[in-house]
Amino acid sequence: MTSSVAYEKTAVDLFPLVVDVDGTLVKTDLLHETVLQFVAHHPFQLWRIPLWLIGGKSRLKRALSDRVNLDLSTIPLREETLALMKAAKAEGRPVFLASASEEGLVRKLADRIHGIDGVFGTDEAGNLAGAEKSKRLNATFGEGRYDYVGDRQIDFAVWPSARRVFAVSHSPRFSDRLRQSYPDATIIAEGKISAEPYLRALRLHQWAKNALVFLSMIVGHHFEAETIQATVLAFFCFCFAASGAYITNDLLDLPADRDHHRKHTRPFAAGDIPIAHGVTLSLLLLLSSLTASLLLPNRFTAILLLYVACTFAYSFVLKRRLLIDVVALGGLYTIRVLGGIAAAASTYSPWLLMFCLLLFLSLAIVKRCSELVARRNLGKAASLGRSYRVEDLNILLPLGAAAGYGAALVVMLYLSSPEVRVLYAHPTRMWLICPLVLYWISRMLMLSNRGELHDDPVVFALMDRTTWFMGVIAAGIIAVSI
Repeated sequence: MTSSVAYEKTAVDLFPLVVDVDGTLVKTDLLHETVLQFVAHHPFQLWRIPLWLIGGKSRLKRALSDRVNLDLSTIPLREETLALMKAAKAEGRPVFLASASEEGLVRKLADRIHGIDGVFGTDEAGNLAGAEKSKRLNATFGEGRYDYVGDRQIDFAVWPSARRVFAVSHSPRFSDRLRQSYPDATIIAEGKISAEPYLRALRLHQWAKNALVFLSMIVGHHFEAETIQATVLAFFCFCFAASGAYITNDLLDLPADRDHHRKHTRPFAAGDIPIAHGVTLSLLLLLSSLTASLLLPNRFTAILLLYVACTFAYSFVLKRRLLIDVVALGGLYTIRVLGGIAAAASTYSPWLLMFCLLLFLSLAIVKRCSELVARRNLGKAASLGRSYRVEDLNILLPLGAAAGYGAALVVMLYLSSPEVRVLYAHPTRMWLICPLVLYWISRMLMLSNRGELHDDPVVFALMDRTTWFMGVIAAGIIAVSI
């Protein structure tokens, strides 16, 4: 790849094509990506970022680039921009990348794409954006002797010096302003404002997990109107908090998601939603959840804060710790049950908490097993962003079975205790639930080992007819036992 500063004008009318990177060539922002990975791997050094920013954006970008090895091999690229670049190369025209991102990152991206004749990027000379980019391009190519592709407001400082204007538009408003300023501009890609990727980012199907807050109310037979209202509010508090936590986790886990056979289609991994929007949405959801929790007992707010703290601890640190991650996931499920108890102001049941902790530990292990089996089938040895290896399946599957059967044992011990006679007129009929629990856990483990289980057991359970059928049977058993 030749250096951009070595470009020489020729008599042949082969005007170079200069392509912006962030939002134009890639569907994301390399600075935002670098910040996220720095925070993900160095959460206790977050305080450094504002100090670097005081020294200017160029200093911030260089400092982050020195500390973060950003994986550009899976960064989503914009097909329309690639097609324009290939067309220019087919005409014999040189193609250059010009970005406000750190120059080393731009060079790495150019190496991935191939056929790039040179790069411009932020370096010691300054932050290459807006007027500074226009000045650098004019000094290299000459004013009006290059075509430029951009995508944002700051590119209006570059387009006046370009021969032809190309753009990627992210909104109708931007398109209108561009056409008013440059009637001959070519918009190669025009994004549509849609709520669909944002709804997917919320993972609404995962809200089913928060139905655990109703477990205490159902098991304890507390069906008073006040209790139901409080539990429903608690449910939505956990839903908003969980969605905010999922978005945060997705943002911090972008490289691993893009390397995953299914998760690479998630909105942030695929570049369907800007990272800045994700940060804002996560904060709004978490603040809304905590504000609504103030309408419930203080004990519930404390538990919700504990849940949020644990989810952030998981996203930043715990998910990369061997076995600690599955214990943390099991604990997060159990915290939901505690939240339901606090919202309804009911008493704690050690039987219920023991059952939940063991069952959800088993499901968390099954989740890891499913991910490892999928990687094994794809011929991948290591789980990116995790501490597990494919050979760990020999240990994880027995551990999942032990935890699941331990949950079934807790049910049996509970049915043998005096407490069950207080709630059920025919407690012996409740024993029919035990084989259902044992069968369901055993089936989950078998399907996981075969690679036939969705890598999220909750999603699998929601779509599995056998699980629904067994749930109806269990509900019938409880009904005839009361």
